[in-house]
Amino acid sequence: MTNNNWSRHGRRIYIVKKIRIITAIIIIFSVIIIMIFTIFSFRSGMTNERRELLRILNERNFELAYDLSKNILIDNPVDYQTLKINGISAFELGISQINHQAMLEYIDECIFSLRKALLHNSKDAGIYYVLGKAYGYKGPKYADLVVKYLEKALYLHYDAGDIPEYLGLAYAAYGDYRSSVTAFSQAFVHGIIPSDNLLLPIARSYMEMNEYNTAISYLQLCIENSPDSVSVVTARFMLAEIFKDLNDFEKAALQLLTIIDDTGENAEARFQLGEVFNRQGDTTRARFEWRMAYRLNPAHAGARARLN
Repeated sequence: MTNNNWSRHGRRIYIVKKIRIITAIIIIFSVIIIMIFTIFSFRSGMTNERRELLRILNERNFELAYDLSKNILIDNPVDYQTLKINGISAFELGISQINHQAMLEYIDECIFSLRKALLHNSKDAGIYYVLGKAYGYKGPKYADLVVKYLEKALYLHYDAGDIPEYLGLAYAAYGDYRSSVTAFSQAFVHGIIPSDNLLLPIARSYMEMNEYNTAISYLQLCIENSPDSVSVVTARFMLAEIFKDLNDFEKAALQLLTIIDDTGENAEARFQLGEVFNRQGDTTRARFEWRMAYRLNPAHAGARARLN
């Protein structure tokens, strides 16, 4: 074959290769454009759905947010934003339940959704915050998880006024009373108006550390300011317990008699009066009070045990 023939043959091969390359580039470019358009359309649709869900959630329509997010998760079970909304709305619905079992079912769903959401975004402080509170509603044996998630929320600079209160209760639940009172003290610093839910647990924590004077201060604050008669009675029982441990039997008896004067006959108050008199060595008056407790409540285990 002559040089001219080789030259023409080479040009044909070159042209064919160039056409193939151009065709391949066009095909790849077309596929990319289609993919980008598809992804954009999908994300745009999801963004609209999320925006609507967020609007419903922000309006505190938790039932609708819960139902819509649950339906979306059927088709898209790993969508981070929807999982988060589902978890938050389940939490809010859970804590509004009167029935304990119904509350736990919502709380469990909240925990499932939020922990799943964390697999997609481990830096969302809001998720750690709600998770910590959710575990708080599951009971004292989950106190370590309350601490774990709320401390993570604080580490990520999440600012919520009720975190110290939840942490204080959680620390107390597993016996870390020093950390408990530190957390409760932060709740005061945070500007929370002291509530019975705050005053009574912090007083109990100080009692467990035998720091009775501080505990007495918090209990007296509760008695002076609480509008809830049940909380006042609880505070007086705790004061009676402290005074009995300090061998100040007169003050202990005064607290118990005040409960009876304020609320009427009370089997537990009568029983505890019997315990005070027994500590003083007055077994006659002690047995009288135990019999009173038994008459008021024949099922009172302490009174039955003492009389038997």
